[in-house]
Amino acid sequence: MAKPGFFRSVRITLLLVVLFFVGMNTWLTQLRSTDWNDTLWMAVYPVNGDGSQITRRYIETLTPESFDSIETFLSDEAKRYQVDIGEPVTVRLAPAVNSLPPMPPENGNTLEIMLWSLQLRYWAARNDDFPGPEPDIRMYVVYHDPEQHKRLRHSLGLQKGMIGVVNAFAARSVEQRNNVVIAHEFLHTLGASDKYDASSNQPIYPHGYAEPDREPLYPQRRAEIMGGRIPLSDHQAVMPKSVAVSSIGNQTAMEINWLN
Repeated sequence: MAKPGFFRSVRITLLLVVLFFVGMNTWLTQLRSTDWNDTLWMAVYPVNGDGSQITRRYIETLTPESFDSIETFLSDEAKRYQVDIGEPVTVRLAPAVNSLPPMPPENGNTLEIMLWSLQLRYWAARNDDFPGPEPDIRMYVVYHDPEQHKRLRHSLGLQKGMIGVVNAFAARSVEQRNNVVIAHEFLHTLGASDKYDASSNQPIYPHGYAEPDREPLYPQRRAEIMGGRIPLSDHQAVMPKSVAVSSIGNQTAMEINWLN
């Protein structure tokens, strides 16, 4: 009879094989996604995060035009960096998803995080009803009734798998602010890093500032998209109301292959 250690070794070996092939496929996808030879397709999948009627009704009002500002923002910023592509990103609205994505482990070890990443990618594959060409990036936007939820869980974007999970408010008044978060997580899937202090949410100088050379430095007038907020002082910052008052800084541009 085989010993328990044998089966454990088999399971670990199979996991490593799966991770190898997933990793190779992801690596090739990432190379193509930042060569900027072709327009990237991002599909937005609305998810009712709290099961409420208010959230359901809000999701029903969403149209592809609800996300136009993201396309405009990325197109304008690409032109500013002289990236030779007319439309770097096209955003499409996918059918609503009726199940919630798996939650990331709290204080998980490396293996637990790897397993969760695989679970998320498996969940995404099972909840992909996009009626068109296979999207390059899948962004699952989990909406919540703002009357029931004053604060939301942290959003995330995975470069491995090209998947984002955004927690957003189901309200027309903050729709453009939701788009700031979607654009932020989208750039994570392309390799952009956070440029804010996780303990205070304060943008980190200089790469988290849209205008690092401004004199006087404060208040800043725009947000660096991966810095996430507009710095008003060295200890105070506010979230931008829309991507129209956001910019892609030089460090972020280098990370997504817009700047050498």
